[in-house]
Amino acid sequence: MPNNTTNTTTISTAGPPSRRNTELALLAFAVVIPCFAYANTGLALSGEMPSGMLGYGIGLGLLAGVGHLVVRKFAKYADPLLLPLATLLNGLGLVLIWRLDQSPRLANDAKNLGYKFVASAPNQLLYSALGLAAFVAVVIFMKDHRVLQRYTYISMVLALVLLILPMFFPAQFGARIWIRIPGLGSLQPGEFAKIILAIFFAGYLMVKRDALALASRRFMGLYLPRGRDLGPILAVWAFSILILVFETDLGTSLLFFGMFVVMLYVATERTSWIVFGLLMSAAGAVGVASFESHVQARVNAWLDPFGGWGKSQASEQIAKALMSFGSGGVFGSGWGQGHSDLIGFAANSDFILGTVGEELGLAGLMAVLLVYGLIVERGVRTALAARDPFGKLLACGLSGAFAIQVFVVAGGVMGLIPLTGMTMPFMAYGGSSVLANWALVAILLKISDTARRPAPAPAPSPDAEMTQVVRP
Repeated sequence: MPNNTTNTTTISTAGPPSRRNTELALLAFAVVIPCFAYANTGLALSGEMPSGMLGYGIGLGLLAGVGHLVVRKFAKYADPLLLPLATLLNGLGLVLIWRLDQSPRLANDAKNLGYKFVASAPNQLLYSALGLAAFVAVVIFMKDHRVLQRYTYISMVLALVLLILPMFFPAQFGARIWIRIPGLGSLQPGEFAKIILAIFFAGYLMVKRDALALASRRFMGLYLPRGRDLGPILAVWAFSILILVFETDLGTSLLFFGMFVVMLYVATERTSWIVFGLLMSAAGAVGVASFESHVQARVNAWLDPFGGWGKSQASEQIAKALMSFGSGGVFGSGWGQGHSDLIGFAANSDFILGTVGEELGLAGLMAVLLVYGLIVERGVRTALAARDPFGKLLACGLSGAFAIQVFVVAGGVMGLIPLTGMTMPFMAYGGSSVLANWALVAILLKISDTARRPAPAPAPSPDAEMTQVVRP
């Protein structure tokens, strides 16, 4: 009696979990926490719930819901933490800006400076909606991040145009970092230039990294690059110095040059580039500060903020920010119960961390910085998981730019480095920053989606199903 045995080999097509339900649960927390903060602030300021409580909660929930649905549809395997973390920071920033709007001191400061005080929270809510629209557009229409590599040199030209444009507009608060568009207000092109520059650097370094990784000699434990390979870093350094000289914008200069050095290190794995970058950055900043009055004033305010009290507005602002951190202690004074509005007109932009430090204390400030750190960590994790070199460099560049911006803003407000005038991502008042950072998060999400998406199953071969007939 014949005995037929059939062995069938099947190929599993199950991929990694999409984690979209995890993202939805985290988004619920990211919406609820700012709503509780809004309620606490209203109770502290007036003893009753804010009148816009319901509208704020519904609006933030709708924004988060739309973002989640788009990611679930068009980036199914994307990182589940990036969208909730960005939503949490954006929501807390709206609460902080609304809290500062309630202060009569800001209206008086605006009057003394000669402009009309306008509540910032409604505008910021509009900017947040536009930022989420930019996020949705990137997620839907950018099918694959690798298509950006085609526009490497076009990105360079566009970034240079954006960085040079502010030179042709009047300076505001001592720096030329804004352009004024009739009917739309001011725009900060440097916020968008950081994303476009990351695309250019990623495309350029992917091609040139082998040449830049070559070393000519070793000195004090460092492998020195060849002289002819120093051209790119010298050119970028010189351009960052020109930005610092003509626009007196220390923040954009540090961000621009620092991002290039970070990406150069990632591409070549040469520590010497980091050393060269730090030395050249310090030399350029010291050199420009020696003759540029606006930069010199900020350096003097950093060195002795209390010594310039009553003489320099920059010194007074830094001194008041330091006092707000000190009065907050470990656990803070509570939502709406601080006096960080004394910092003045920049309380809701450059110095919004002063409000966090005073009303939430050291514990709350560290929690906020931890959220920023998680965004950077997820970006670096995305870079490690990316399968193509361009995606790795682009994710590293965007994460590095985000980290550098957080560092220079937090460091300036806390007195660690001179004040730069940049805005804290997602939290501070400013439409350009919100739009650019939502687009940045969207690009990271698309890269992570490509990295986590399972590879297509190979075509079945004739040996996939084998039938063995065993005869007695």
